[in-house]
Amino acid sequence: MTLHLGVLGIDHGHIFGMLGGMKEQGCTCDLWWTKGPAVTENKFQEVFPELEKVDDRRRILDDPKIDMVLISAVPNQRAALAIEAMQAGKDVMVDKPGCITLEELAEIKRVQKETGRIWSVNFSERFQVPAVAVAERLVEEGAIGRVIQTVNLAPHKQNLKTRPEWYFQREAYGGILADIGSHQVDQFLHFTKSTKVTIGHALVENTTMPDRPGFQDYGEMTLVGDKGHGYVRLDWFTPDGLPTWGDGRLFLLGTEGTIELRKYTDIGQPHRTNNLYLFNGEKNEYIDCSQEPLPYFPRLIEDVQNRTETAAPQDHTFLTMEIAISAQMQAEA
Repeated sequence: MTLHLGVLGIDHGHIFGMLGGMKEQGCTCDLWWTKGPAVTENKFQEVFPELEKVDDRRRILDDPKIDMVLISAVPNQRAALAIEAMQAGKDVMVDKPGCITLEELAEIKRVQKETGRIWSVNFSERFQVPAVAVAERLVEEGAIGRVIQTVNLAPHKQNLKTRPEWYFQREAYGGILADIGSHQVDQFLHFTKSTKVTIGHALVENTTMPDRPGFQDYGEMTLVGDKGHGYVRLDWFTPDGLPTWGDGRLFLLGTEGTIELRKYTDIGQPHRTNNLYLFNGEKNEYIDCSQEPLPYFPRLIEDVQNRTETAAPQDHTFLTMEIAISAQMQAEA
């Protein structure tokens, strides 16, 4: 059995990976809705010409054939849409951040428990990166022992000409730590297996755009977990000379070795993605991970069908957003 999907909101380009990844697994989709104009709309219609745009989202929410909705609306709209979808009996995959306030998160938790629906936040920097899937397998096999620290570097290009106005509005996108930082918190929790975390340090800045006071182009946080430690740096300072949107890196420090992921490029080399470097007591090697399959989408489909939590435990997703939002609040206090 495959899933039938609907789309609520296409404001962020992550919708292409979300819907494309599910369709590659055999899922179908007929209807999409978005609130107001979206900068992605022309491209969305080019990539998915078979889909019909509807004016009323209730056509999607009330359609009994639709099993799951994908949400990539403006971040401050995502919680309300997810709650509405769960109350309509739909499972949900939402772009990160899944919500931007602790009040929204509390209501999502309440409705998820009440309805029993799945609320999955697509942390694409883990779920849609083949190099991370290889790192997960190596860690599970004991290649570097127990992971005791993660370091996440997440630089981005500003690409100002392509950004809609909401990108610069703090009340719309939620702040750099709550938004982009949720990716990194997810990876920290996943690899250290921490379930209790304190925020040792959190900082946000607007360095380059004094005329846009809501914009944040730098953020960092340190995380102290019950099973490991983490450092996260986020920024919008990637220069145009880089052949991609950012030199995202993940370092996994283990008790018996280290893994470094250069996810999106490898500086000083011909442009190549999904690079993994491993060294331990026996190995010192480079691994090309570009052909590794992504487990998130098939696992999520099975979770919808079997009511399981193999793609990402629900409590993990809740905790990820709680930490990211709390770090944002601490940085702005």
